[in-house]
Amino acid sequence: MPRYLTDPEDLKALTHPLRQRILGRLRGHGPATSADLATEFSEDRGATSYHLRQLARHGYIEVDEQRSAGRRKYWRAIPSDLRVPEPADLDDSAKTAAAEVVRQWLENDLDQVARHWKERGADPAWDAAAMISTGTHRMTREELRRFTEEYVAFAKRWIRPPEDAPPDAEPVTALFMAFRTPEDAPPPEGSR
Repeated sequence: MPRYLTDPEDLKALTHPLRQRILGRLRGHGPATSADLATEFSEDRGATSYHLRQLARHGYIEVDEQRSAGRRKYWRAIPSDLRVPEPADLDDSAKTAAAEVVRQWLENDLDQVARHWKERGADPAWDAAAMISTGTHRMTREELRRFTEEYVAFAKRWIRPPEDAPPDAEPVTALFMAFRTPEDAPPPEGSR
């Protein structure tokens, strides 16, 4: 079930760049402690703990009770389909936070694509399995809505916690964007 981020405070909780990095790390690599994350991100452990508590307070992560012992708390991402509604569906304070969250998501996504292309050739087997494809389709608004929901349903079939993945599994970024082509933009052609 999608979680539409309409609450300004839930959105603001995601506007901090370190929180975005922490959430992405927990989603992609599995549970970690505040000490692990502080070391990994070269951050203060107290600040990392604070940001973990804020993410948990807003329902993005939770304590992994099975791994935690005593004061050593492991945190894990809560599997979720996070979505930012259209600006017309948000109040003014939520619009500002939503714009910042989306900006950070797009910046991160574009950075990952750029790094992927820069590092191509380092592992030819993974390169051969990867693909970036663009295309132009003619759809109605309703068809586009169905198209995107079918993609999300398909992508969810491949989601599993990092600890349940086979030993040779690696994090894989799957980007999907579907929107009406701006009128003055040349349409993308074919696969790249």
